[in-house]
Amino acid sequence: MFAFNKNKFITLSLLPLVLLATMSHAKEHDSMSQVATLATQIETDVIKWRRHFHQYPELSNREFETAKTIASYLESLGLDVQTGIAKTGVVAILDSGKPGPVVALRADIDGLPVTESVNLPFASKVKSTYNGQDVGVMHACGHDTHIAMLMGAAKILTSMKDKLHGKVKFIFQPAEEGAPEGETGGAEVMVKEGVLSSPDVDVIFGLHISSNKEVGTVHYREGGIMAAVDPFKIVVSGKQSHGAYPWNSVDPIVTSAQIIMGLQTIVSREVKLIDSAAVVTVGMIHGGTRSNIIPDKVELVGTIRTLNPEIRHRIHQSVHNKATSIAKSMNAQATVTLPLDYSYPITYNNEKLMSEMLPVLQATAGTENTLLTNPVTGAEDFSFFQEKVPGLYLFVGGRAKTTPASQAPDHHTPEFEIDESGMKLGVKLLSNLTLNYMNNHH
Repeated sequence: MFAFNKNKFITLSLLPLVLLATMSHAKEHDSMSQVATLATQIETDVIKWRRHFHQYPELSNREFETAKTIASYLESLGLDVQTGIAKTGVVAILDSGKPGPVVALRADIDGLPVTESVNLPFASKVKSTYNGQDVGVMHACGHDTHIAMLMGAAKILTSMKDKLHGKVKFIFQPAEEGAPEGETGGAEVMVKEGVLSSPDVDVIFGLHISSNKEVGTVHYREGGIMAAVDPFKIVVSGKQSHGAYPWNSVDPIVTSAQIIMGLQTIVSREVKLIDSAAVVTVGMIHGGTRSNIIPDKVELVGTIRTLNPEIRHRIHQSVHNKATSIAKSMNAQATVTLPLDYSYPITYNNEKLMSEMLPVLQATAGTENTLLTNPVTGAEDFSFFQEKVPGLYLFVGGRAKTTPASQAPDHHTPEFEIDESGMKLGVKLLSNLTLNYMNNHH
């Protein structure tokens, strides 16, 4: 007589699922091994590309030769290439020919108005004009490495096309550092021009090299990793008088001083700093023409940095309330313009996506080299992409192991320098994130 063994039946019924999971894991491991091998093989090329872009940087919205070089290389890979997006942006599409998601990978391509002081054989000697001033031009924030890393990932993913499901969209974005006066540019313009559509992007990944984080490490955070930036202007209007007779005035200078001090209480007294950092800074004050004349008007210009959408909204309200109320108490008037000219959202890593991709970071860099990082109050216009689709923005180490963190050069300075060996991890991360997401979502 047949005896039914319930436990044995359950075990046998689960066996196909276990086998599928094991096969999937083995397939993923094989892909990562192949990525690692290819990244080592092309490392010399990645370094060569980086040095070329470093030696010949171009300012925001002026990346004409940079774009030509990028487009020419992508075309040599057989990709469908579009140019002139957001003025000088380049976008290429790799179609696997199989159904699946659209994964976007982004690199920024512009340099900065900084004169390089590092003694390198490929140091920039480029001069240009920025907002009417003669300036040196330098890749002082690592965008040259971002270009090279994404070109490397394009090479690897193209050669592994048979393992892809869906499409990869390579986005080389101009003007991350901000467009020149009177112009628009960067990620916001790319989004408006439809870079996330045709085909519609499902997810986007981006990297930033860091001169103060050790080579071989990747740094992540869910939620806000870089701050929203909101410049503001406050115009304080009063009544002019002789400086010897201040009682005949409504003094906008004294009023402005009170407003500045009042603004500093927003973060210190209204924001729960243990949950999220914030900054309110007044960086410019313009008013008056002589020591003995109280003017009728003063302008204050500053910036707000926040990492939480609710706190961002609250601070905006509070800046307006503080400025207008303090001015009224001094018999003056304050007009607040916020945001002033541009505004970047919070660079916000989708929590679900971060949780899903964390094992990929750990498998690529090693668990010991995959580090939770504190958010920074610098800003990134990658946030405009993340407003539309889930995205991750990560930091990759670019500091030599022999260089103490205290001696690492700052970004946006003439001394900025990175260890080029850190780029190989960036190439592997971009490739593995793409492959893993496609294999799990097709």
